[in-house]
Amino acid sequence: MGFAAVILAGGAATRLGGRDKPALPVQGQPMLHRVLGAVEHADQRIVVGPRRTGLPRDVLATSERPSGGGPVAATAAGLELVTADLVALLAADLPYLTPEAVDLLVSAVDETVDGALFRDGDGRRQLLCGVWHTGALHRVIDDLGDPSGRSMRALFDRLHIRELTAPAGDRPPPWFDCDTEDDLREAHRR
Repeated sequence: MGFAAVILAGGAATRLGGRDKPALPVQGQPMLHRVLGAVEHADQRIVVGPRRTGLPRDVLATSERPSGGGPVAATAAGLELVTADLVALLAADLPYLTPEAVDLLVSAVDETVDGALFRDGDGRRQLLCGVWHTGALHRVIDDLGDPSGRSMRALFDRLHIRELTAPAGDRPPPWFDCDTEDDLREAHRR
């Protein structure tokens, strides 16, 4: 089944001193490009955030309106470009996301749920590592009204979600994100 991928690549990265987090390398490759590689097989790839150079030619780029509107506003902006029935909604700082993890999420979405995401070992939903029925996301965003400043929990609390655990293995989990210097060091170590 085909899908689109919306990658949220904005945000202030305050815990990283305001650096451009998606552009930070892990094992020699910017995290954004690692995520783009994990969804190379998507029908569409859409990056939401500030203007970026060096994106693959087939990647669409947009930004949330107003700028700095937050992740729900960024999600809404990305969804405006989606033509597929399913959409992977992903953070740009997931250096260990793999095509196999994305395919596992895609295969978990059927007509009985609005989408699927990973749940970590502590039971926390990984909100920006999931696949959704595009129509369900549109419906909830429309119900929320102005998406600026809204929390991702406000979006996802209204959806029927299938929660998955990542297959065991020696790789870091696909939802491992890099929010701090310690996270970056851990990503390089692994």
